[in-house]
Amino acid sequence: MTKINTKTINYLLGLVLPIVLFSSCKKDFLERPPTDAIVDANFYKTDEQLAAATSLLYNKVWFDYNENPAFSFGDIRGGTAFRGYNERGNVEFNTTDITPENRRAWSSLFTVIGQSNLAIANIYRYGGPALTEGAKKTAIAESRFMRAAAYRFLVMNWGEVPIIESNLTLLNDPRVTKNTVPSIWRFLTREMRAVAADLPEVTPAGRVNKWSAEGMLARFYLTRAGVEATGGARNQSFLDSAKYYAHRVITMSGKSLMTVYADLFKYPYDNKNESLFELQWEFLPGNAGYGLGNGAVSHFNASGEISAEGWGGDKAATWWMLSKYEGFAASGDTMLQGRTLDQRLKASFMLPGYSYAEITRTVGGVDIKPYVVPFTLDAQRNFANIKKYTIGQGKDFGMPTIEPQRYPNNTYMLRLAEMYLIYAEATLGSGASTSDPTAMQYFNAIRTRAGLSPLSDLLGNPLPITLDDILNERFKEFAIEGMAWYDLVSLHYWNPTKAFSILNSQDRGFYYITPDNVTNPSVWTIKKTPWANPPANPRMINANAGNFRIPIPSVEMAQAPWLSNPAVEYP
Repeated sequence: MTKINTKTINYLLGLVLPIVLFSSCKKDFLERPPTDAIVDANFYKTDEQLAAATSLLYNKVWFDYNENPAFSFGDIRGGTAFRGYNERGNVEFNTTDITPENRRAWSSLFTVIGQSNLAIANIYRYGGPALTEGAKKTAIAESRFMRAAAYRFLVMNWGEVPIIESNLTLLNDPRVTKNTVPSIWRFLTREMRAVAADLPEVTPAGRVNKWSAEGMLARFYLTRAGVEATGGARNQSFLDSAKYYAHRVITMSGKSLMTVYADLFKYPYDNKNESLFELQWEFLPGNAGYGLGNGAVSHFNASGEISAEGWGGDKAATWWMLSKYEGFAASGDTMLQGRTLDQRLKASFMLPGYSYAEITRTVGGVDIKPYVVPFTLDAQRNFANIKKYTIGQGKDFGMPTIEPQRYPNNTYMLRLAEMYLIYAEATLGSGASTSDPTAMQYFNAIRTRAGLSPLSDLLGNPLPITLDDILNERFKEFAIEGMAWYDLVSLHYWNPTKAFSILNSQDRGFYYITPDNVTNPSVWTIKKTPWANPPANPRMINANAGNFRIPIPSVEMAQAPWLSNPAVEYP
């Protein structure tokens, strides 16, 4: 494999060179040309070759973002998860221009953009006469979809960034100008509308389709309603558009919520009916497989006893996240106690005593199944580690072996459940609450799927939905899916005071969990413990206008100082 330089400007210039694809895949739609075959004029001859060329946009180009930054930004900065001993800058909301995850995310997202641009250029340049117009239109739409998906992450993390629709424009002048945030969002919605018009309603499993694009439009318009808010009120036209597209996907796509929430993450779950867009990962042994498998799982596994590698021993739910699950009652400021009927807790985080039938634990060469999360007396490591995306050892999912950073399970990028909550939020708009019957139906469908009752008072009377209700459901529904931070950025566009208030209410400190029974618990006691080195590691953060936006990586600014120039409107 030829690895392209990922330094922003030099990297983007390098993208005018031929792209190298990879061979072999367990999923039919990811069939590729032979290993190290160069994609050139000899490759874009048939519809099958074209599909193979765009297949790389579903995994390899996203590898660096998915492996760590998606979690570091989406969950750690968002406050749903923390690390006890590493990535303290992200935990403490102090991501700087030299934070490793910052540079890696920036480079990875521009990789997606550059490779998407290259795919489009190659289709126009090399497309052979045997290619059908339908195949070309679909492949270009897929590439534009991926480019827009990457730009969403860029604008929400760094704000003003340059829009680059063609790598060739950088040949004569590599200087790029940042574009304003509102104009980037105009570009994103315009792009995705074109994509939705060009993608077919039905595509091979794993490929994005019209409903994937309309789901993205619902997401984009909900955020854009805040970007173009006036006087603290979101733009009603864009709220209506978000509601319109969410409703279309819910009622017309043929998609449906999976009955059991935990099944969303029990392998094999890839490309099931709730999915609208997934990164498509596969396991290949040896050097050829690196970058094609799901690298994040290696970072989530809490222990080598339940996986080939367990690097997630200090990754866990925050105290604040655990406090969101109904059934845990606070005792003063230092203790939570109780249990929850919310099935999302067990599916997302491992509390001591939880049992997982799908996972094998190997201790001293002896296999034990089901896996019962052990209770430890180590007060500095006893917290709710990550369960979501953790699928066990190779023997648990039908593979004789597994190598680090190349798990086969996909990454969710857009699920139908989000359409339900987008519809509810778009209906709420800038109001204090809504009792709209359809909004309440969709909102409560997410709760009941999780094992909770519809939102009601103590007498069982239905309650109207507030923004806090919706945000709390989003935090629980999408924990460890890299979503919380982007939900807060979307909120910040139109209500920064509320976004800061949520972030500054999050306790991100150590805690100690005690089950009432170590093998079959019914009640857990969660006590706060002192930080390892107080006050150097504070429990709370101070999110404000000065640290909310992530700074452009210093190495990029050094290589492209023109990125400090004022942003301009994008056409």
